[in-house]
Amino acid sequence: MTLNIPSEFPLAFFSSETQQGIINISFPALFMFKTGEKMIGYLLFFVFLIHTNEAKGGMGKPPPLPSKKWMTLSGGEPQIVANGGFSGLFPASSIIAYDFAASNSLPGTILLCDLQFTRDGQGFCESALALQNTTNVDDIDPKGQKTYNVNGQEIHGWFGLDYDAVYLFNNVTLNQNLFTRPPWWDGQMINMPQDVVAYFKTPPRFWLNVQYDSFYNQHRISPEDFILSSMVDIKPEFISSPEIGFLKSIGPKVKAAKTKLIFKFLGADVTEPTTKEKYSSLATKLPMIKSFASGIVVPKDYIWPSNNGYLQTAPTNLVLDAHKQGLEVYASFFANDDYLTYNYSYDPTREYLQYVDNSQFSVDGVLTDFPVTASATIGCLYQNKNASRTIKTLIISHDGASGDFPGSTDLAYQKAIEDGVDIIDCSVQLSKDGVAFCLTSADLTDSTTAASLFMDQATTIQEIQSDNGIFSFDLTWTEIQSVKPQIQNSFRDLIRNPQNKNKGKFVTLSEFLELAKTKAATGVLINIENAAYLASDKGLDIVETVSTALSNATFDKQSTQKVLIQSDDSSVLLKFKDIPNYQRVLTIKKDISGTPAGLAQEVKKYADAISVIRRDIITSTDTFFTKNFTNIVPAMHAANVSVYVGVLKNEFQNLLLDYYSDPYVEIATLVDARVDGLITDYPATANSYMRSPCHNKAAPYKISGVRPGEMYASVQPTDQAPTPTPTPAPDNNGPLLTISDIVDPPLPPVAKISTSDSASNTTSTGSTPTTAPAPKSSSSSATVTKAGVYIAAVVGVLGFLTLG
Repeated sequence: MTLNIPSEFPLAFFSSETQQGIINISFPALFMFKTGEKMIGYLLFFVFLIHTNEAKGGMGKPPPLPSKKWMTLSGGEPQIVANGGFSGLFPASSIIAYDFAASNSLPGTILLCDLQFTRDGQGFCESALALQNTTNVDDIDPKGQKTYNVNGQEIHGWFGLDYDAVYLFNNVTLNQNLFTRPPWWDGQMINMPQDVVAYFKTPPRFWLNVQYDSFYNQHRISPEDFILSSMVDIKPEFISSPEIGFLKSIGPKVKAAKTKLIFKFLGADVTEPTTKEKYSSLATKLPMIKSFASGIVVPKDYIWPSNNGYLQTAPTNLVLDAHKQGLEVYASFFANDDYLTYNYSYDPTREYLQYVDNSQFSVDGVLTDFPVTASATIGCLYQNKNASRTIKTLIISHDGASGDFPGSTDLAYQKAIEDGVDIIDCSVQLSKDGVAFCLTSADLTDSTTAASLFMDQATTIQEIQSDNGIFSFDLTWTEIQSVKPQIQNSFRDLIRNPQNKNKGKFVTLSEFLELAKTKAATGVLINIENAAYLASDKGLDIVETVSTALSNATFDKQSTQKVLIQSDDSSVLLKFKDIPNYQRVLTIKKDISGTPAGLAQEVKKYADAISVIRRDIITSTDTFFTKNFTNIVPAMHAANVSVYVGVLKNEFQNLLLDYYSDPYVEIATLVDARVDGLITDYPATANSYMRSPCHNKAAPYKISGVRPGEMYASVQPTDQAPTPTPTPAPDNNGPLLTISDIVDPPLPPVAKISTSDSASNTTSTGSTPTTAPAPKSSSSSATVTKAGVYIAAVVGVLGFLTLG
């Protein structure tokens, strides 16, 4: 794609061909950084067009998506409106934000510009009237704060209205407006709408929003005059405003240009300036709105209200009523990093589908900060519920669907099976009286309500964990059944479905195996940990318990359902080597960045597969970027060892910046890395990706992974930027897999412990005995640190962030 870029900017252009023969075209979009008054240099950001045959998003009107029936007014696919470009990642209304949105979204994506004005009447694209949260104006002019009455409300801040265009454009730059979004692209130039349109060789579909017509006219600036004088250059396909008077005035004057006028609804209790009616009242007067507009844009709650974090049972009639009047309906305020209602399980595509793929209606368009996710939803996931799997990478549950229900409960397993999981998992724990049951950890503290009843049983067992815990093997099965399961929240401010907080019941190992057979699950994964400690200190033989349960359920005598035996102890895996239809999986808990040549063959002596954390496949920087593919997958595959990776979570805090707060992009990147299985709290999301038709070359859009390190390189000074590694390789800055990570001592014999000995051991809570074997190092959940305000904001909001 050829771009109209000023000649004074240094440019670079790259293209490459993937193994599948699909062309990946990279092109630069310029951005600048300033520190105070001093320019510290131009950098190139290499925006790769995500594995599409030909990327022309945002350029002209789109061809219709094939074989789709839509319930929009026109019958065509819903429009994607990029709110300030890709403002979920880059500063809104910057060239880089518009460029990335146009290049990586569905063809025909519309670019939206919120129109503001300088003192001398020059229009510019900026998301807010007061500039202090979205620019550095308060640093450039610390004493420039003023107060204006805007439609009856006192607004304090810095306003474009107080600066001439030359001063504003030469001194003030755009910043990311949310502290929880990355600041690495701050310092972008402010743009006039003419500049945005002229940037593209083929004019984009363009939407002008005039939010404050009355306010500017009070100060002798006419948005209408500016638009009419710029129509030849801007050619807006859409003009929107929350002010009826403006739309009625400009309508006849742009009729010849066939520009669509869209009436924008604000909050239900806000008063519209022209009629002095509340917007909630105007929502009942659609015939009147049809007299001057061809569509409406409304906050999504106007369409599908929510209460206490849950969607109401039914939508309003707004879309149906608007369609009856011939009005298009655009829904606004879509963002992956917003606090989605619990109904969506933190999967942002499900929110879009709620508005475009229900049995009653489809909105005609969505206004979004993340147009790539909207593109994936409309281009790939619409009407996809019954599609067959197109990718065979295994979907392995993590304690069942533990993102939706308390982990390892009957409801979590049933939900995982309903959601299309291949392998349901049971981490086997033992009670004091030897009952085997499923639970994520031997420590009941986080996954149950045991702390409310058995805090006096808390103890520290260094062989298992450094923290105090209430352990299953210190309680009888009857005692364990007296507590409730508890959903585990990965992030402090993103609570998982509170209505399901304590739902479900604990499942014994035999009940789990029976469920797998009854529901015809593709397979089961049995995870065994702490075998040595249980044998020597508690007199419990977890290996024999598991082996007997599998045999009693005849899993050792069949080949229909897969059986995966997983452990971090190679000696445990050796106990199952003589059963050929069992696949043995070695858990690597260590944070590794690669493996030396030949060590995979050592793994093969004990296991058929390994289970690793995400950073073992894709290393990351301390600024939340992907860095490099390690050589773990190709090295293990060369030794005929499969690679499973997890734990995947939908919550946006769990995702690196390259993934755009979109769990599908992480899944696509791991599939591109050729992993054999994904371990996830949310099997439904993985299954939705696997069923998408957008994996073949003929698809109009593709959900594609990122190239690790490419985005990180873009934010470094050009003389310091690391070169992304084209092929997987060990990261020299991190630890490598060692033989001690693979091979463990033989299991000790099962001790004979009397009841009195057991009671004595339970109450003894000292330090680890000097003869106890040291546990393998573990980094399955690590806290990643960052510097500056962004990190402080993330830590303040989230409390902690796991990227394992």
